[in-house]
Amino acid sequence: MKKSFAALVALVSMSAVHAGSMPKGDAAAGQALAAQCAACHGADGNSAAPTFPRLAGQNAKYIYKQLHDFKSGRRNNPLMMPMAADKTDQQMADLAVYFSQQKSGVSLADPALLAKGERLYRGGNPATGVAPCAGCHGPAGKGNALAAFPKLGGQHADYIKAQLIAFRAAGRDDNTDQKRVNDAAKEGDIGIMQMVASKLSDKEIDALANYVSGLH
Repeated sequence: MKKSFAALVALVSMSAVHAGSMPKGDAAAGQALAAQCAACHGADGNSAAPTFPRLAGQNAKYIYKQLHDFKSGRRNNPLMMPMAADKTDQQMADLAVYFSQQKSGVSLADPALLAKGERLYRGGNPATGVAPCAGCHGPAGKGNALAAFPKLGGQHADYIKAQLIAFRAAGRDDNTDQKRVNDAAKEGDIGIMQMVASKLSDKEIDALANYVSGLH
């Protein structure tokens, strides 16, 4: 367990370095660009459809990194890759800053799953080696802006569930195309989320996704 924790700390440190720097964003310019994003994510970043993530209130460095990863192909998504393809670094920064300054909505969590979700989020599962989510994403789910770890609080449960399943598939090297690998510091490495999600059961994913959707 100690060895696994040490490895996780090392991965966190590498990810903080990998997050890098971004240009100074202009929220006004980002607002104008955000018209292209409104159909899926909402004009202010609060998406109506639970399969599209809320961008409102997300930390800017995380949004910036994801746009870069969509553009480079490190994160595979047929809708987002063409949207990011023509964006400059400055435009990505402008969008990131604009959305980060918007107020995020919060979902209504299912009370039946709250207790289990909270235990996993705050304490992990020592029996199976699942690390607590709060270590990277914070007790209130606000994320870590310096390391570009995303804000989870208030995010749609359906979206969180889909991402955890994709990270798990990558971590386990499942026979599926639905894998997410862009949490690693470099291509071919096992990233933080792949490592954590690989140990989650379906029921644990449901409970975690539900819990963070109402976290604020």
